[in-house]
Amino acid sequence: MASVTLKNVMKIYPYNGDDAKKAKKKKKGDHHEEEKKVNLQITDRGVVAVQQFNLEIADKEFIVLVGPSGCGKSTTLRMIAGLEEITEGELYIGDRLVNDVAPKDRDIAMVFQNYALYPHMTVYENLAFALKLRHTPKDEIKRKVEEAAAILDITQYLGRKPKALSGGQRQRVAIGRAIVRNPQVMLMDEPLSNLDAKLRNQMRAEIIKLRKSIDTTFIYVTHDQTEAMTLGDRIVIMKDGFIQQIGTPQEVFNHPYNLFVAGFIGSPQMNFFDAKLVKENGKYVVCLGSYKVALSEEKQKALSANNVAEQDVTLGVRPEHITLTDSGVAAKVDVSEMMGSSVHLHVNANGKDVVIIVSTMDMTGAQVAALTTGANVQFAFGGNNCHVFSKETSINLEA
Repeated sequence: MASVTLKNVMKIYPYNGDDAKKAKKKKKGDHHEEEKKVNLQITDRGVVAVQQFNLEIADKEFIVLVGPSGCGKSTTLRMIAGLEEITEGELYIGDRLVNDVAPKDRDIAMVFQNYALYPHMTVYENLAFALKLRHTPKDEIKRKVEEAAAILDITQYLGRKPKALSGGQRQRVAIGRAIVRNPQVMLMDEPLSNLDAKLRNQMRAEIIKLRKSIDTTFIYVTHDQTEAMTLGDRIVIMKDGFIQQIGTPQEVFNHPYNLFVAGFIGSPQMNFFDAKLVKENGKYVVCLGSYKVALSEEKQKALSANNVAEQDVTLGVRPEHITLTDSGVAAKVDVSEMMGSSVHLHVNANGKDVVIIVSTMDMTGAQVAALTTGANVQFAFGGNNCHVFSKETSINLEA
């Protein structure tokens, strides 16, 4: 098994002929073209897909790269696999520099989004194929295939072909084909995105069990923050080719580095308000209109350590941290979504759309029925659950 280290890794896609002409036009002052939705940096050398990527992955660690489409996460994974050339920087697997090492010689295995199974082969033959190419003895192939099949609970399907399997079973075969090789590093590129919601939940649990069964380093790419939070030892959040934050799931949830991370991690996403950060009697207080909240001691210490001055801020509060009260911020219910054990209220407060998750466990049927469209409510939140972000930089003022 091995650690993986990326040092100042950069990926630039050079222009093709048409792109080069467009870039020259832009330089001459042609500003009429529509801006692209993904804000990747464009230089004279081409489009920068991944910028100054620095990451140290420990041996047997499970790292998740997460971010929206076009953020550079799959490109980073493909550079580790050797399927994309590294434009700048260094990539180490263990102590070995592998920038110029062919994919087959890196001792890695990759699980793709579309399974990539051989349709004319049985499950057994699919699992055994990579071992046959290595001229592994037949008895060893049989042992390794049967071990992988037992771990993934696909022993009963070894005689079937992929077309006779469900989506979840095919994905297990794809994972099995990777683990029979006992690779140093396991790469997974959005392996669950083709499955329905129920199967995704099942396969998430399977991957967690698999991780405990085999000793290897995992690097997993997804755009689904639920997968990132449940699977990863650490999460790497990316946007526009840059790393936004690296941390454990709890760290990025409780202490988001900037507005992007705060809005991306958590479902439903964090609510944001225009507010003021002031000092009263030596304590930091957040003012949302006439509603005031004194921040917790932990946040007081962090803001004091950063010498944060009074200023206009963006206030972030997660839907599950807001409660309905008799006095607080006035709001009107626009939409009420019954989710069973909770109600998701979409309310309008001072012109802002706010989502509130209200637990129904201790409410009567009449109280739940009263939370309908058009109802007037008031909400509040505690000083330990607030996040204050700079208006200028969007960075968390506690960071």
